Amino acid sequence: MPTLTYKTRDIRLTKMRELMAHTRVDALIFTTADFFQWATNFHVDVQTWERPIAVCIPASGEPFAVMNELSTNHMRFARERLSVWLEDVSFYAEHPKTSDRQPLLAQVPELIAERLKQAGLARSRIGIDAASGPLGRAATLLPELKLISLTAEVRELRWVKTQEELVVMRAAASLSDWVQDRYRENIRPDRLVQELDFQMASAMVEEGARRFPGENLEVLRCWTLSGPPSASPHGDGASCGARIKAGDGLVNIVIPRLNGIVIENERTWFCGKPSSDQAKYYEVARAANAAALEAAVTGRPVSGIDAAAQQVIENAGCGSFIKHRTGHGMGVIGHEFPEDMAFNHRALRADEVYSAEPGLYVFGLGGFRLDDSVVVGEVPEILTTTPKTLAHATIA
Repeated sequence: MPTLTYKTRDIRLTKMRELMAHTRVDALIFTTADFFQWATNFHVDVQTWERPIAVCIPASGEPFAVMNELSTNHMRFARERLSVWLEDVSFYAEHPKTSDRQPLLAQVPELIAERLKQAGLARSRIGIDAASGPLGRAATLLPELKLISLTAEVRELRWVKTQEELVVMRAAASLSDWVQDRYRENIRPDRLVQELDFQMASAMVEEGARRFPGENLEVLRCWTLSGPPSASPHGDGASCGARIKAGDGLVNIVIPRLNGIVIENERTWFCGKPSSDQAKYYEVARAANAAALEAAVTGRPVSGIDAAAQQVIENAGCGSFIKHRTGHGMGVIGHEFPEDMAFNHRALRADEVYSAEPGLYVFGLGGFRLDDSVVVGEVPEILTTTPKTLAHATIA
């Protein structure tokens, strides 16, 4: 099965400890859901602003965490599956009960401070991913503790993917291509756009159950914009009741999250023969997508992916139709680091993964966007393979 094991845990742990040595900190503490999952492989099941969590990764010794009791049995299930990289968890209570003496939400700072004392970290320098109310208040209880913001540094740890992560991404991409094939079979005039998307999400769930029984598959998005509303990358805000019309161009997006790893797959379809303008803009978008993918080469600049796509669009006289950058990193979250592709001039590293999604947005006509997830390498590896010819995109 495409899943993450202790091989990936060990690689991530080595990265974290190398960062600790470089920045001279004694531990890292993560309080955001995505970094908590990256460090522990636990699928966070709470909103962290409502039910705070924290995991501490010491430079030496085992990690430990503070979590809300709502996650108690979820953690137990994960341990039984051997899918979580965390044994030592202190839970705080959701509300007072006479049957136990667990700390309550208001006492989380004291609980964190106590756990740090027990680990010998009360007088340490600790790197953190983000500012956190409970963690900050815990620090006031430990006057000799110093919290060091390492937001940029820990984000860098997530750029390059492990081989197991790439295996998961390939599997998720294959499933997304299967869903795109189902879209092609089911687009027709007068169909409710939202109903189509829900059917495609249902189909993904059924096919996912066949391919990945017992794994963690989430349908983050099956979403389609049809006709003129697709000229807004995120729709017109009035999608209820929208129906596909003959002649519409449709921009869709398929985003599965498999075992905590996300990929993207977006295509533009035509319900009937496209007009000459639709065909022209589609071909420009397709060429820009191809240029972006070709630029995902080890050693070239991150910004080169965006620049390559922009150059194609500008050369076609369509620069005014660009409304967003060409893409972003992919990984634990859909918009992974680095988030500043267009302005990031560092060299690409092998096995980073990006979305390549240049788009044209023509008000009154529609949007034209194709998006593939691509692995950086000497030769880029394109994970999503749904055909992009105009003939294939045209549904008679």
